[in-house]
Amino acid sequence: MFALGSSHRFYLFSGHCDMRKSFDGLCGLISSGMQRQATSGEVFVFLNRSRTHIKLLHWEKGGFVLYYKRLESGTFLPPSVKEGEFSWSDLVLMVEGIQVVKSIRKKRFLLP
Repeated sequence: MFALGSSHRFYLFSGHCDMRKSFDGLCGLISSGMQRQATSGEVFVFLNRSRTHIKLLHWEKGGFVLYYKRLESGTFLPPSVKEGEFSWSDLVLMVEGIQVVKSIRKKRFLLP
């Protein structure tokens, strides 16, 4: 069951990652390359050099969970991130392969 949602914090690893790495190797990248704790409950996202593979590492109660997706064609387009952190909606767009070219956010007005 996919247990991630908008309540989590997501961090993108800035470099490319060797997709042969598993739990311990990815935890090493998190602590040395991102200066964060792998067991913090945050979700860490890794891409390979060609951006055809993605891994998400997440600590849940009782252990690590590793999500992995490999594209048969195309590439993942990483979101523009501020200090490595990005939103749930950015992750969903990236995993689904949707690229937002232009976004206009309209103000909502409350009626009296």
